[in-house]
Amino acid sequence: MTMGRTLFEKLWDLHAIDDLGGGTGLLLIDRIMLHERTGSVALESLRDAGRSVMAPRQTFVTMDHIVDTLPGRGDRTIMPTGTQFITATRKAALEAGLTLFDIGDPGQGIVHVISPEQAIVLPGVTLVCPDSHTCTQGALGALAWGIGSTEAEHALATSTLRVRKPKTMRITVNGRLGTGVTAKDLALHLLGRFGAAGAVGHMLEYAGEAVRALDVEGRLTLCNMATELSAFSAIIAPDETVFAYLNGRAFAPKGADWDAAVASWAALHSDADAVFDVDHIVDAADVAPMVTWGNSPQHAVPLGETVPAYDPAGGRDTQATHERALAYMGLTAGQALEDLPIDAAFIGSCTNSRLSDLRRAAAILEGRKVAGHVKAICVPGSTRVKAEAEAEGLDRIFRDAGFEWREAGCSMCFFAGGESFGLRQRVITSTNRNFESRQGPETRSHLASPETVAASAIAGAIADPRKLSPIA
Repeated sequence: MTMGRTLFEKLWDLHAIDDLGGGTGLLLIDRIMLHERTGSVALESLRDAGRSVMAPRQTFVTMDHIVDTLPGRGDRTIMPTGTQFITATRKAALEAGLTLFDIGDPGQGIVHVISPEQAIVLPGVTLVCPDSHTCTQGALGALAWGIGSTEAEHALATSTLRVRKPKTMRITVNGRLGTGVTAKDLALHLLGRFGAAGAVGHMLEYAGEAVRALDVEGRLTLCNMATELSAFSAIIAPDETVFAYLNGRAFAPKGADWDAAVASWAALHSDADAVFDVDHIVDAADVAPMVTWGNSPQHAVPLGETVPAYDPAGGRDTQATHERALAYMGLTAGQALEDLPIDAAFIGSCTNSRLSDLRRAAAILEGRKVAGHVKAICVPGSTRVKAEAEAEGLDRIFRDAGFEWREAGCSMCFFAGGESFGLRQRVITSTNRNFESRQGPETRSHLASPETVAASAIAGAIADPRKLSPIA
């Protein structure tokens, strides 16, 4: 009797060109996304080897990682040698005949934001990018994963990649998330429960009522942080919510092709009798607004809880790494996180910088002011998101509250000599990583939802958005 297949296994079989043995296959790659931090390296290496891009119409390039987000930006960047990355990527992309979303282009933005919003990623495709958060795009039912520059060069030249097949894992979230609980909180809850190595070596599928109830942008946030669980990638079966989101977007099929595509996409789901190597069940009622306390995304607790003491039975941190995290963050076990003073607040990144994120944050900020000592910055995820937010007047709400309103990009999601917060600044942030010096030299980053960031900016300390007093 034939056993049912998981969605991942169906997509693997659809794209398998050859079985190379030892659990490794050669897969067809449908889409390649590049950005200026690593794209120029792959494109220049390809050119120097005398090779060309095999499928230029299926390859897309954006400027997002190194570009400044300050108003009036151009090619000049704060990051040393940043301008060289930008100009080299532009030259290589244009020479190769690739679709380029350059600075000033209405399609420019963070790679994992612009691909869904323009329907470059579609259900059932394989998509790769030299960026670990490519798993974000699995939210639309695609097999999307991050690769290195050498792999990018191979994919560009051949539209194939040699891939070792991962095991499968499913996380089913039963019930509905509570009022004020977001996809970001769910992602941090899973990290707190399963740890930063909780999905290592596995392709992760999210399922269950709570996942299906998320809009596409919430699903993108959830899948984005699968790489923090060390998953190979993540995926959510596409449904009517996804089809409605994609319909009419720039690179989506049109007319009869759209009808045929939707009919095909409807079959992209795990069979009822499919068996996963690991199967977890999570109760949505257990999820609360979350915040991190340490230097790993797994250091996540509900807002009302205190900094945990070292737990030798936890099996994730050694006592030394736990103590290092506390020392770096300037915290002690048992200390309350709520009401902990902050220096800065940041809304942005490929995790939480989409229009729905900005709307929810703006709803909290409207009629209120950021605490006087807090530096607050909002960076929309794409030029399109920025324009749509401005059309709705969200920029005015952010500015009136005291936030800086920036241009689209990855700004201060990772520090490599470019934009950053100051030495040892404590930042409440909607990004995905709270590693040491991730947002500046010795910056102390606390991950949270955009709502929690907005509420904390107003309070001047880490705050629960559900406890804000009504505006008189």
